[in-house]
Amino acid sequence: MNFSDSEIVASILTEHGYLYSRDLQEADIILINTCSIRENAEQKVRHRLQYFRSLKKKKPGLIIGLLGCMAERTKTALIEEENLLDLIAGPDSYRDLPNLLAKIGQGHPLVHTILSQEETYADIIPVRLDKNGVSGFISIMRGCENFCSYCVVPSTRGQERSRDANSILRETQDLFNKGYREVTLLGQNVNSYRWSENGIFITFAELLARVASLDHLLRIRFATSHPKDFSDELLLTIAQNSNICKAIHLPIQSGSNKVLDRMNRKYTRDQYLERITAIRHYIPECAISTDIITGFCGETEEDHQQTLSLMENVGFDFAYMFKYSERKMTLAAETLKDDVPDPIKERRLREVIQLQQELSLKSNKLDVGKIFEVLIEGESKKSNNYFSGRNSQNKVVVFPKAKTGVNHYVNVKILRCTSATLMGEVL
Repeated sequence: MNFSDSEIVASILTEHGYLYSRDLQEADIILINTCSIRENAEQKVRHRLQYFRSLKKKKPGLIIGLLGCMAERTKTALIEEENLLDLIAGPDSYRDLPNLLAKIGQGHPLVHTILSQEETYADIIPVRLDKNGVSGFISIMRGCENFCSYCVVPSTRGQERSRDANSILRETQDLFNKGYREVTLLGQNVNSYRWSENGIFITFAELLARVASLDHLLRIRFATSHPKDFSDELLLTIAQNSNICKAIHLPIQSGSNKVLDRMNRKYTRDQYLERITAIRHYIPECAISTDIITGFCGETEEDHQQTLSLMENVGFDFAYMFKYSERKMTLAAETLKDDVPDPIKERRLREVIQLQQELSLKSNKLDVGKIFEVLIEGESKKSNNYFSGRNSQNKVVVFPKAKTGVNHYVNVKILRCTSATLMGEVL
């Protein structure tokens, strides 16, 4: 989501005469797009600001601005703490950046963090900042109204609003015409996408089908899905369209009903497992990934064991795993006690990571001997004699270079694997 927002910012500023640079040393303006979901993300930003401080000492006229969720959450407090920033702008303030930048130097640092009930940036074709020209990201909605008790997104990005379906199709077609062969549709909860067209509501499943119909050579991915809204209609749409990737990210967060209730996730363990059963029924070859938080408020050892047992039950192919960090402006911070000691959080996280590595390796071993269509994304990180790409299941596949180059599809037979990577040869 943040990467997509950065491309929107780049588009707005280039339309007003600014030039984008990949070299920090030559930049006159540095804008840091931020996330507030995890404490670790905010700490990385603060460390990065210290580096920018050294750049500003060498170049006093350098303008440094903070954008996004961290800007929305901290507002003026960060200006006082860091004594470095010239500008703070929230995620609904990007259209005002040219005007704000023009006013810098007239006095105090500028702060613009008013949330909008309508802004979707639907009319803006983002400047593509990725280097490979293979995969692009398209935001289809903004905000969230699920109010999970640990999450700052409703406070930092505002209420949920869906983007005009026709603008999404235009942006997708533009990417395809520019040579991109994969798009990822983004939203805090894509399942709740709804757009009214001539009095008829378009669901996410219908939008997905329309995007897939633009060209069979275009692969479609999406993130993120909320289990409570994941419909059979969506599963049927994925099953019926070969170019919609067979990989679903379905966050569970915890395997304990008690913890899920405190998290305000609005589903139970059994309801989540029922959705997993439905996925396996409609799309047997589908890969399933998830998010897991360890050490949430009140989590007992029994709760933790229930998370481990659910992981084994599902057999996730991949997972994003974190220990709980309390965030201000959340329901959990206001009403629940962060009472799990940090060493216990870390130990539980290690156990979750270890189990997931075992599950990922088990999943990948089942792919040895199979043949997958892989979209080549570039050279392998470890050797320029190898290409790297992903299959429909979103698994990384590495193979010796062939005559076919980047941004093309090849069929690869898997010969061996690790827990993170499939390795094979082009047929």
